[in-house]
Amino acid sequence: MAMTLRLTDEQEAHLSALSESEGVSKQQAVVMAIDEAYSRRAHQAKVDEAFAFALTRYATVIDRLGQ
Repeated sequence: MAMTLRLTDEQEAHLSALSESEGVSKQQAVVMAIDEAYSRRAHQAKVDEAFAFALTRYATVIDRLGQ
């Protein structure tokens, strides 16, 4: 899929620095950034789900510890 990516001068400089530091093309740096952002959000969703489960499952224990 082809797409046009419009960046500010500052974003272009950041992308150039990122691609140089990673030793990859700018296009690959963008792909890597997308993959990383998606992974972080997916991980955070799992952590949030586990936290909600633990709060529900151990509510009475947490209340007793708070007393």
